[in-house]
Amino acid sequence: MLFFNTLHHYIEVFSKKSTNYKITVYQRFMHLKKLSLLNYKNFETVNFDFDEKINCLVGYNGVGKTNILDSIYHLAYGKSYFNPVSSQNINHHADYFVIDGEFEKLERTEKIVVSVKKGNKKVIKRNAKAYEKFSEHIGLIPVVIISPADRDLIVEGSETRRKFIDSIISQNDKVYLDLLVKYNKTLSQRNSLLKYFAANHTFDSATLSIYNEQMNSMGTKIHETRNEFLKTFTPIFKERYKSISNSKEKVSISYKSQLTEDNLSTLLDKSLQKDMAVQYTSVGVHKDDLTFKINGHPVKKFGSQGQQKSYLIALKLAQYDFMKEQSKVNPILLLDDVFDKLDENRVAQIVDLVTKDDLGQLFISDTHAERTENVVKANASQYKIIKL
Repeated sequence: MLFFNTLHHYIEVFSKKSTNYKITVYQRFMHLKKLSLLNYKNFETVNFDFDEKINCLVGYNGVGKTNILDSIYHLAYGKSYFNPVSSQNINHHADYFVIDGEFEKLERTEKIVVSVKKGNKKVIKRNAKAYEKFSEHIGLIPVVIISPADRDLIVEGSETRRKFIDSIISQNDKVYLDLLVKYNKTLSQRNSLLKYFAANHTFDSATLSIYNEQMNSMGTKIHETRNEFLKTFTPIFKERYKSISNSKEKVSISYKSQLTEDNLSTLLDKSLQKDMAVQYTSVGVHKDDLTFKINGHPVKKFGSQGQQKSYLIALKLAQYDFMKEQSKVNPILLLDDVFDKLDENRVAQIVDLVTKDDLGQLFISDTHAERTENVVKANASQYKIIKL
């Protein structure tokens, strides 16, 4: 219940314009017009036409509401939010899936198709032309999802938090995204070399030095970009947390990186014996992490359920604001099961707030069909109810 009470404040923040971080009102809206799913998760074949403002997906648990939202996320990011292993999103009765979406962005049509066949590489097409590199697609369709699964940002390991900030930065920084791809490739090659040394009882300092130099160059730039991003992102986050919290708690995001201690080249030299023993690279920006704190204490260990939910919602709200400012369009917002356990009055408050704001297209999933329809009819002039 705490999550949904907090969400009420979260939605309310979207309608406020008196924050320290300047939010520009954009008239260049983007929306998903049509969606077709073929053999995607629990759907064998289904087609949807969406309203450009509010779309409510209603039905019992298990009918696929979240899967529809995930398919929209899939079109934007080229992968599922909940299960990034593409082949595992194929319907059990098939050996492939196709997601076909038609967007309108800046008064032009963008047709995006993601297809996966078992044993084959994933294919992403924009207007019938396949991307040579998936990274070229990132940032075209800005999307933010709010889901109970966001708790992984707090409870899971550092990789989850790195991916969170990397995905935000990469939306509008292709140089950074390219650096990440190349860094991870070089890291994999260095790890393979370390395993080769151990298996063959040999050592090649010349080849290792090449990888070290490449990782140092790219890692330094990645570290600098992450650091600069957090200098901008953290104040936005703090302001949003302040707006949705009823207390005067002080929140912080700390960037933990080995590169604050020394340059990566030196760190790699110092860790050589350890790396050879464990057969992987133990230092670098692939070990970076974020520490989330409230009043100086880690949220994971000392934050209450309500504090953790508020923290997560503020993170996602800051993500929305940052992406909106960078892309100059309103991202599509996906709200996954946010009305669960709320009474009709609270749902009405939330719907009223979001319809008054300058948000872009909104997708909501809910289990209470009649309640949702009654509330939306009473509070929104433009909407669509989709019963599953």
